[in-house]
Amino acid sequence: MRFYLFVMASFCVSAGCHTPHQNDAPVDMKLLLDSTVLEITTVATGLEVPWEIAWGPDDQIWITEQKGVVSKINPGTGHKKVLLNVPGVYKERTLGLLGMAIYPDFDQHPFVFFVHTFLKDSSRYCRVIRYTYLKDSLVAPLVLLDNIPGNTGHNGSRITITPDKKLIMSTGDALDGRNAQNIYSLNGKILRINIDGTVPDDNPFPGNPVWSLGHRNVQGLVYSPEGMLFSSEHGDATDDEINRIEKGKNYGWPIIQGHCDREEEKMYCDSISFTNPIKSWTPCIAPAGLDYYYSKAIPEWENTLLLTTLKNSSLHVLKPDASGRMIAVERVFLDHIYGRLRDVCVSPSGDIYLSTSNRDWNPGEGFPKEPDDRIIRIAGKGKKSYGLSSNRSSDTLNIPPSLTNRGSSLYTSYCASCHKENGEGINQDFPPLKKSNIVNGNTKILVSVVLRGLTDQGATTKSPYTQPMPSFSFLEDEEIAKILTYVRAKFNNNSNEVTGKEVEAVRKNMNQPKDALPK
Repeated sequence: MRFYLFVMASFCVSAGCHTPHQNDAPVDMKLLLDSTVLEITTVATGLEVPWEIAWGPDDQIWITEQKGVVSKINPGTGHKKVLLNVPGVYKERTLGLLGMAIYPDFDQHPFVFFVHTFLKDSSRYCRVIRYTYLKDSLVAPLVLLDNIPGNTGHNGSRITITPDKKLIMSTGDALDGRNAQNIYSLNGKILRINIDGTVPDDNPFPGNPVWSLGHRNVQGLVYSPEGMLFSSEHGDATDDEINRIEKGKNYGWPIIQGHCDREEEKMYCDSISFTNPIKSWTPCIAPAGLDYYYSKAIPEWENTLLLTTLKNSSLHVLKPDASGRMIAVERVFLDHIYGRLRDVCVSPSGDIYLSTSNRDWNPGEGFPKEPDDRIIRIAGKGKKSYGLSSNRSSDTLNIPPSLTNRGSSLYTSYCASCHKENGEGINQDFPPLKKSNIVNGNTKILVSVVLRGLTDQGATTKSPYTQPMPSFSFLEDEEIAKILTYVRAKFNNNSNEVTGKEVEAVRKNMNQPKDALPK
C-alpha cells in the first residue's frame, strides 16, 4: 500500500475560500495509493477548534466547536449554520464543548447527545446532555449524567451509540490515575447508559454505568460493522494505544502502560485481569478522533480504522486483523501538512472529512495559519490513468530534514509537544527551557527531574506551571544524556555535555528526595 503525494497547492486563504463548491473547490493536493487517486480539498475555514465532526441525517457535517457552538456545514458549499450555543459551557485549556453523537433512528427519535464541561463552586465537571432536533434548532435539553469530576486535562468526552442503541462515553482520569482502577469513580472509564440516562440492566457492575476501566484519556470511540468497539487513548510519556473495548475489561492504567513489558509492571501482570492494547506507540503520537472505513470508494482503505493525531499531526490508516485483536498494517498520511488533526468522519459515499485543531491550547510550530481551523475532505477520484512523477513517500513518519542529530530528534519525539520546538513552553502550563535554572544548574538535579518526573510543578517549584511532567526513566541513559545536552546547547548556549554515565549514576541513586529542586 505505497502512498505518494504528487501535487501540492497553496492553501486557500482568501475570503471566498470559506464556501467552495464541491465540484470546483481548489484542490490542496492529490495522493496516489496503489491505484486510487485521492483529491484533498478544504471544505470550510475560520472555525474555532471543531472538536467533534459527524455526518448528519441531512447529509451535512455536524460539528461542535470547543467554545460551545453546535453547527452544521454544507459539504458542497462550506456554508455554516449555527444550531445552538450550548448554555453553561466552561472553556479552559482542553475543556469546553467536546463530544457529540447523533442517534441513528433520527426520524423517530431526533436526539443529539453532547458532552461539555462546566464550573460549579469553582470546581470543574463534565456533563452528558441530550437535545431534540426540531426545525433547525436543538431544544428540550435533558441532562443524562452530571457532575463527572473534570480537570484542565484528561477529560475523555468522546461519545458514540452502540449497536443496541445505548450511549457509550469515555471519561479521562481527571489527572489522578487512581480514579481509573476504582469502579466507584466515573473517571478513567468507558461508561454505558440508556438514552434516558438510566443504567442498563446488563452492565457488568449492577447499577453502575461503568463498562470498562483502567483508562487514562480515551479520545476516540468507534464501532466496526461487526459490532467491535475500538478506542484511541493517550498514554503518558509512552504507549499511546488502540484498544478493543469489551464488557467489564480492565485496560491497566495507571498500573500498566501499553503491554505488560517493563520490570515495574511485570509484578502486576498476573494479579489484575489486564487486557493488552491491539496497538501502541512510543514515542507518543497523541491519538484523537477515530472512525471506521468500510466503503469501497477507496478500496485500499476498505475495512480500516482512520485515526487522527495531534502531536504527530497526521492521519493513520490502521488495518485490524480478522479477530480485531491486533493491527496488521499501518500507514501514515498528511504528516505535518495541516497541523493538529482532531477528528474524522466518513460520509455514506465514502468521502472522508478531517477537522484541524490548530487554535486549541497547544498549537504546533507554525500554526495556526490564516485558514485555521478548517474541515478537509479526502475523496477518491478514480483509478490512476496517466503518468505521474512521485516525489514523496510516507509509509512511515518523516522526520523533518532539520532534525539531523539524535538529540534534536529525541527532543522532538518526547519534549516538543509541551516545551515546543523553540523551547518557550506554554504560558501557565509548561515552563520554558530557555534561561532555565534547572536546565543550566546542577546536572544531578536536572537528570533526577527527568527520571522521576514532577507530579505537581506548582507545589514543587512555587512556579505558575502546574501541569505534571511524566517520568522518562524508560529511556536509555544515553538517550536522556543526548536530550539534555541538546536542550542545554540549543536553548541556553551551554556547552556542558551531559553524559550517559552521569545519568546512570543518578539512576542508581534514586533514593534522593524526589523534589529537591533549586528555589
